[in-house]
Amino acid sequence: MKRLTTLGLIAGLCTVIGLFVSSGPEAVADALWASGWGAVLVVAARFVAVAWAGLGWWVVFPRDERPLLRTCVGVRFVREGVNTLLPVAQVGGDLIGARLLTLQRVPGALAGATTLVDLMIQALTQFLFTVAGLGILVALGGDGPIVHYVGLGLVVAAPALVAFYLVQRRFGQALLQAAINRFAGGREWRIFGAVDVLFERLRGLYAARGRIATAIGTHLIGWIIGTLEVWIVLRFMGYEVGFLEAIVIESLAQAVRGAAFAVPGALGAQEGGLIALCAVFGIPAEAALALSLIKRLADLTVGLPSLLLWHALEDNADQGRRPAAGIGAALRARLRPRQGLGPAFGYAAAPVDGKGE
Repeated sequence: MKRLTTLGLIAGLCTVIGLFVSSGPEAVADALWASGWGAVLVVAARFVAVAWAGLGWWVVFPRDERPLLRTCVGVRFVREGVNTLLPVAQVGGDLIGARLLTLQRVPGALAGATTLVDLMIQALTQFLFTVAGLGILVALGGDGPIVHYVGLGLVVAAPALVAFYLVQRRFGQALLQAAINRFAGGREWRIFGAVDVLFERLRGLYAARGRIATAIGTHLIGWIIGTLEVWIVLRFMGYEVGFLEAIVIESLAQAVRGAAFAVPGALGAQEGGLIALCAVFGIPAEAALALSLIKRLADLTVGLPSLLLWHALEDNADQGRRPAAGIGAALRARLRPRQGLGPAFGYAAAPVDGKGE
């Protein structure tokens, strides 16, 4: 897997270099300069979108066991930073996020179950967002290879989405227990208990249809917020792109990025996808590459502080200290480790029931 990731990274870098050379570095630089303050607004929109995704995760928790909202938002930033900037196939950050919740006194089964449900809802809403983008493209008169390729991708993705759901609801527990029974040796009974609690939590979370519906609606709004990145940049560059066209570009570009999950940062895939999608609306390649650069600037601006927050929280746990109060305090603890820490990191005094421990 590591070798495959390395090969993907090399191929992505070569693709990016080739696209920039063929489009003309000066032309790309001019388009980037024309975006002006739009780049700052894109970074702001990214912060809002990630925080909004934290809200979508928070509403999944049972009301009497919810951490404070800023806790989910902070850990959601960590998930985003790890998935965006580290070679973890866009899922390692979610595992780290669940672990960080357990360090903050959230029962392990609840942390794992809410993370799985949140991943399911994100996948479902991205699928719906892609369907909406494809529908808008067809309604606007679009036809050709892009429509056919995206349609084929949706046909392939739909069964995978259903399978991911069924694994959490019906078949996953037996499969996981069978794997543990083969590899866990004489300690099966302890791990089986944790697996039972995890799936019990999953059943309870999915049974709360009101919370699931709220989370779905929240994440759908989050995808719309992400569309502002495309719309802002292209408008600042002087292209008369409507919001519907921006939805097409953003939704299908995110689908391309998701399909290239094995390539760190979707290098090359994002750039090539944006060039093809922008071309549908008469936007030249240099503008599409400038848009991709600004998106990657947002990746770095949001991701680097998030990685710093992750290390701060890990350090606090290793030192046996009480977690810091929110992102700012955790970062301060990282930069000044010998100073005292503030109040607990965004958690109400919820009882710990020991489930999943």
